[in-house]
Amino acid sequence: MSVQENSNNNFNWLYYALGLFFGMLTGAVITQSYIFALLGGVLGLLTAGLFLNAIVKGRKY
Repeated sequence: MSVQENSNNNFNWLYYALGLFFGMLTGAVITQSYIFALLGGVLGLLTAGLFLNAIVKGRKY
């Protein structure tokens, strides 16, 4: 029962989606290039992963 309850409260995908979106948006706005928009998306995903694994890892809800 607790495994199903824990998976319902798992919103880690939201951090990755926001990191990807805003990384691509920032790269596109600053450089106005698709190549750097993709690079910004990758950097956004890496930042989201760092945030989840280093800062939010021990957090209790």
